[in-house]
Amino acid sequence: MMEQFNQTAEAIIVSAERLIREGGYNGFSFREIATEVGVKSASVHYHFATKSDLAATVARRYTERFMVAIDDAMKCETNVRIVWINAFRRALVEDGKMCLCAVLGTTSNSLPVSVQTETRRFFECALDKLNLSGLTETQSVHILSTLEGAMLLSLIFSKTSVFDQAVKELM
Repeated sequence: MMEQFNQTAEAIIVSAERLIREGGYNGFSFREIATEVGVKSASVHYHFATKSDLAATVARRYTERFMVAIDDAMKCETNVRIVWINAFRRALVEDGKMCLCAVLGTTSNSLPVSVQTETRRFFECALDKLNLSGLTETQSVHILSTLEGAMLLSLIFSKTSVFDQAVKELM
């Protein structure tokens, strides 16, 4: 069950997620979030004592939402590869941003431990879900790596067709 937040904390999390997906862990500040949300910096600190607390919460929530979306999609589509391709493609098209945990993962060694842990959890959960669907560990790693890489290349070239081309071989 996902943790529930009050309206202000939720707005802070939404703002932080967007900023992290755009600029990584070092790409946001409490002051910037406070301005965007329309509160004082102290209010951000009230809800999240430290930047690492906020980033870990954002990553945890992102993971939970993503995995619920996968589970929901699996109720309607039996082909696990299609479900995962569609989930990543939808995130790419709707948000126009990288996977939050991929962004954080690129600087994992320099992140606070709590943020590293939540970032790693996304990938562990993803691989576990893929493995539990009947894929081998190698197939699961290949699918997840291809999806993350396809998303990156698509954003670099500003073409969704690059994503589609890259994932075609997964089918």
